[in-house]
Amino acid sequence: MATVSPPPWQVLVLVSNHLDPKTLAKASCVCKSWSISMSSDQIWQPLCSTHYPSLSTLHTCYNPTVSYRRLYALGHRANNRRLKQPSKPRISLNNIIFALNIYKTTTRMVTLVKHGSQLSFDKKGVFRFDIDVEQWQRIPGSATEVKNGDLGPFDTLGDLRVTWDVILEGFKGVFNVMNCKGKGRFVLGLEGWFSEELPPPGCCSSDTVSGLVADLRLGLKVEDGRAVVERMSAGVLSIVSWRYLFVEDALRYLQHFLSPCDV
Repeated sequence: MATVSPPPWQVLVLVSNHLDPKTLAKASCVCKSWSISMSSDQIWQPLCSTHYPSLSTLHTCYNPTVSYRRLYALGHRANNRRLKQPSKPRISLNNIIFALNIYKTTTRMVTLVKHGSQLSFDKKGVFRFDIDVEQWQRIPGSATEVKNGDLGPFDTLGDLRVTWDVILEGFKGVFNVMNCKGKGRFVLGLEGWFSEELPPPGCCSSDTVSGLVADLRLGLKVEDGRAVVERMSAGVLSIVSWRYLFVEDALRYLQHFLSPCDV
């Protein structure tokens, strides 16, 4: 019975010029001779130059000992990582609580505490929500009701301090999103606006800035010359695109502080 001889390397090289990168990579695993034939720079140089031209120049301008096949593989892996969808956040709106407060000097003027599942977020899926402020609020464990939302005369609003905390259910973690004092911008009879730059997620980044801003707006009305809060709107903005983050992106950011990697 006649034995079948493997094709000469010249034939392999000729065929390999018509193969796509994925098929070339698979074929090079058949045996050592195929691997050598299908790993030549002559084959991989045009592929690398076409798909990853910036990496291709490293061979000629920096280190000619690095093969084009290796440069192509590096570019392919980097591209896959870039296109990879981020993982689902470990926390959800169902296990976080939002607490928003407005203080005037040392007196608390407005308090809102809402479970994430109680909030209605923007229909476009962005991390922005509105909460109506009840004008009277009952003290827990008591039948007594206190006025909620009266900020006093407009000319005294510079003394306000606004806080926004996010608490992981079970008090397993807390993150202070905003603690802003005397930095609001007010439009008579319309709204007040507070913003504060957010810190970077320290467990995964050494950057000094996050590129994110906490945004909080007060919907106001005038009663007898006094400013009364009717509504509070809050969200997280990217200062790169000046758009609100999507809910999942905001949750991924918050989890760095509520459920950090090293816990």
